Amino acid sequence: MTIDRSRLVSPPPGSVRSSDAVMKLWGDEESGRVSDRIFVSNEKIQLMVFTMPPGARFGHSEAARTAMAADELYHVLRGTLVLANPETGEVHRLERGDSISFGRDTWHHGFNHGTETLEVLEFFAPPPATGSSQAYAKTRPYLTGATYVRDEWLERWSDAAEDARAKDTQHPVRDVLWRLEGTTDPVLIGIQLSTPELTAGSLELRPGQRSDGVVRGGDEAGYVLGGQMHLFLPDGPDPDGPGNAWHQIDAGDAWFVPEGVPHRYFNMTDEPVRAIFGVAPRYLPADG
Repeated sequence: MTIDRSRLVSPPPGSVRSSDAVMKLWGDEESGRVSDRIFVSNEKIQLMVFTMPPGARFGHSEAARTAMAADELYHVLRGTLVLANPETGEVHRLERGDSISFGRDTWHHGFNHGTETLEVLEFFAPPPATGSSQAYAKTRPYLTGATYVRDEWLERWSDAAEDARAKDTQHPVRDVLWRLEGTTDPVLIGIQLSTPELTAGSLELRPGQRSDGVVRGGDEAGYVLGGQMHLFLPDGPDPDGPGNAWHQIDAGDAWFVPEGVPHRYFNMTDEPVRAIFGVAPRYLPADG
């Protein structure tokens, strides 16, 4: 695999503040423009937040295409997102706290359907540095038109709802795979998506809770939705040094832990912590 090193956003293990994220303006006049705030985008995973003002939309153009060679999960942080597949006509409406996933070669257009700024968190794997975004998209047939309706389901809705869902290419998260991970004080994990390329889900910590040691089979990138989380890296770089193994992640900030690096999650406050995270490519370590 060839890595485009100019595309890399590779923070060191630990916290990644929103103010340290890399800013990028995606798109052009034809496709529409989206403001990206990239926290992590390395050889295995991308975590970013994109924003759109009220009334804005993104589509596609010859130079800015949206059918990628990646698995993606969107999570709405603020506002109302309408996500559509312009090739199939399917349309999905998502509010704050909702998630939706889609896979390789799925065209997607997005609309801010609310009256406030839309903020959407995105996990993307394999990430753009591997050639999975525009480099790949420009090798695929170009979609010359767009439709946002599926007339075949008229006159038999909602009896045909299950048939329609079976043909969806974009999948609002309805079913969560709940896990209690750890033995001493198990942490509640809710898996929203798990493919050979990307596993993404939620993480909850009760006030005062701390996890057992965790080792993932891929790179982990996460984002705190609410509360304040601490991340401990017991193997360093220097646990006895000047605090560089102990990281505070506030709401709106992110964290990054490379594959195979032991870590623990701590809630040192009297308020619950809610977070969302992704791991790529493998969730479990090879020996796990």
